[in-house]
Amino acid sequence: MNKRTLLPSLTAAALAILASAWAAETSDHRPEPKRVLLVTGIDYPGHPWRETAPALRQLLEQDPRLTVSTVEDPHFLDSPAVEHYDVILLHFMNWEQPAPGETARRQLQRLIAQGKGLMLVHFACGAWQDWPEFSNLAGRAWDPKLRAHDPRGPFKVEIVAPNHPITQGLGAFETDDELYTCLAGDRPIQVVASARSKVDGLDYPMAFVFNYGEGRVFHTVLGHDLEAVTNSTVPELFRRGCAWTAGLPPAARNLTKP
Repeated sequence: MNKRTLLPSLTAAALAILASAWAAETSDHRPEPKRVLLVTGIDYPGHPWRETAPALRQLLEQDPRLTVSTVEDPHFLDSPAVEHYDVILLHFMNWEQPAPGETARRQLQRLIAQGKGLMLVHFACGAWQDWPEFSNLAGRAWDPKLRAHDPRGPFKVEIVAPNHPITQGLGAFETDDELYTCLAGDRPIQVVASARSKVDGLDYPMAFVFNYGEGRVFHTVLGHDLEAVTNSTVPELFRRGCAWTAGLPPAARNLTKP
């Protein structure tokens, strides 16, 4: 082999080594996934959290930038370990049981105000009925004096904020769920998805967002059961909403894991 053939070979080999080293260094410095704490474990008996909680974890982790830890005791919110998470996902309703107490309430309020993300799914809007600040933290809360929801069945969800990062590129979709009509509160919110009741002909928020201090809150009343959580565009809406609360640009469908 003469020098003319040897030099290009050495150059190609050197470039390959450099490329490999750069890739390894890039991988080593890849941002850590945002940590999501999924709080579940109790609910109204008609809400099968043992099925929906694992489904929520699975659909959220299809975005590789999110990693989800599940706790089946809402009183974990009393623990200082909550500090280690970037997003707190409430998926419980303390039906006929005491809600987490003063420590959890102060801690949750402080962490969100300081910049943590908060996500609420379905009947989480009914937690902490004895805590007035909860309706402010959740944006809207279940009011048992109102009609709860339309009869379970199919309905269309309309995207009413098409330019919001969560809903950008999403179109209206059909789902099979409970269309909640029971939320109350006066905090300013931005509704990103709504649905029209077949009972009274009024539009109700299905998903909305707002800032609580430095933190971001995404609240959706969709997700009654496993079918409702995994149906149609719902997983994409949930995934994007969670990413947004974590301060991430919601990933397009083709950026998530298969």
